[in-house]
Amino acid sequence: MADPRSVVITGASRGLGLASVARLYREGWRVVAAMRTPDRGMPLLREATGASEDDDRLVGVQLDLMDAASISAAAKAIEERVGAPYALVHNAGISAAGMIEETSIDLWQRMFATHVMGPVALTQALLPSMRAAGEGRIVLVGSSAGVRGQPGTGPYSASKAATERWGESLASEAAPFGIGVTILVTGTYDTEIITDAGTTDERDFSGPYARLHQTMDSRGRFAIKFARSPERFADGLVKALEDKGPFRRHGVGPDASMLLACNRVLPASGMHQMSRIVLGIPRLGAMRDGAYPLTTAQRAMVSAAKVLPQPVMARLATLAMRFSPAQSAPNESESND
Repeated sequence: MADPRSVVITGASRGLGLASVARLYREGWRVVAAMRTPDRGMPLLREATGASEDDDRLVGVQLDLMDAASISAAAKAIEERVGAPYALVHNAGISAAGMIEETSIDLWQRMFATHVMGPVALTQALLPSMRAAGEGRIVLVGSSAGVRGQPGTGPYSASKAATERWGESLASEAAPFGIGVTILVTGTYDTEIITDAGTTDERDFSGPYARLHQTMDSRGRFAIKFARSPERFADGLVKALEDKGPFRRHGVGPDASMLLACNRVLPASGMHQMSRIVLGIPRLGAMRDGAYPLTTAQRAMVSAAKVLPQPVMARLATLAMRFSPAQSAPNESESND
């Protein structure tokens, strides 16, 4: 029988992965932390868990999901250390920004290698021993962006949607052998993946999509202020690992849960319009022939200019310049460094 308290977590050196390793270690699990650079990641995990270097309940394994040889070696190392793991958590991920027209094929390939091909290969390598053990659970960490394609994150949205589809297929295939599958649809969490430093940025702010980038960027930065701590995600993971059903799909966080609810009741056209309005994207045809429609704030200024005295408008313009993004950009850059 598989050790019911052994779990493999990919992308374990930071963000949701690090928080999950720390939480499950404290819960008594034997955790295999898979990551690209164990030399850098394991000291952080030992600090977070309080584990010593010789603690066999915290095992570090090198894993690069874009390298077939690394995946094979990692699977072999995992089975040598813990035998058949009870649980496998596919958490590793990368993010990117850019419109479909702007993003490189290389980016698409890296995104699918990390979120689809690599996890499938690792699952294929570990599934025989898990099947033989007759029990276990595979958890796929999805995203709100995979529920419905989101503008400006096409490669990420597409790969996360593909993650859900192969997970659904696997659930039916593995259930007769005692292995369940859970898809955790995550909302916004305060991790590096949502920051400028953690995102591959292929947006062109001087191209035809500049207006969309500017609007979506400002709204995205506002939403980040409400990001939840990674430890809150770990609560959902603990519940997922305790589940005994053949297949589950849960939202983790109020924003993800609300999106799933809306997706169940609204037609596709309604979801499209909701996403467009939330992200500030102009209506169909609004930017045809190079048109550059005004934002809501700009339209308000035009209306105000028709009724307010010129001295008042001049004062408002001065205040607007003082608090414009161009004035605050240097401070923001310093904080990111």
